[in-house]
Amino acid sequence: ATTIFGAAALVSAVAVTHAQDAKPLDKAAVEKIVREYLIANPEVMLEVQDALEAKQSASARESQTKIITENHDSIFNDANDAVYGNPKGDVTIVEFYDYNCGYCKRAMPDMHELIKADPNVRFVLKEFPILGPDSMRTHLVAQAFKRLMPEKYMELHQALMSEPKSSTEESALKIAVSLGADEAKLRELMKSKEVVTSFQNAYTVAQALNISGTPSYIIGNELVPGA
Repeated sequence: ATTIFGAAALVSAVAVTHAQDAKPLDKAAVEKIVREYLIANPEVMLEVQDALEAKQSASARESQTKIITENHDSIFNDANDAVYGNPKGDVTIVEFYDYNCGYCKRAMPDMHELIKADPNVRFVLKEFPILGPDSMRTHLVAQAFKRLMPEKYMELHQALMSEPKSSTEESALKIAVSLGADEAKLRELMKSKEVVTSFQNAYTVAQALNISGTPSYIIGNELVPGA
């Protein structure tokens, strides 16, 4: 409302000056009036900036909702993603994460608390390796392990997320083997097309939504970046 009043005051000031001068206003005169008004009322610029940011945010949310709707199955029902909590829950949270992301590691307890607190939460883990070659190789181990021993995938996930140092292919393989995986079979699966291309949907969706960091979340039709 203040912005509207401010604009109205500015228009009134120009009109009054025009009436008083009784002659057409030239460009320089209008600019002078506007400049003087803005100097006297600088808060108007802040109001304009706030209005612009609100408009841009609304436009971004509308665009995100459209993209999420159009990519619903890729986001919420990708066979490459692990699902925890209630598979038929009425609220789905999708997390884009990297095993070498410190914020992702710190956010893991929050996932467990959410699942524990609400039996209707469906939590989708979307592997999104973006932090270099070690991250990619670690995720290849994880995806191969999920195909070889799906019943123990969460144990591997928790172990990798609990690592104080950055994970590598070798450190991830060591954990996988400790959980009973056959290393030779794991290494073979890591070369398979289904594992190598298993992150493509995550990359495609992330690019469409301008997701460039981890963790990032999708809840319903809303993108929530950051832990």
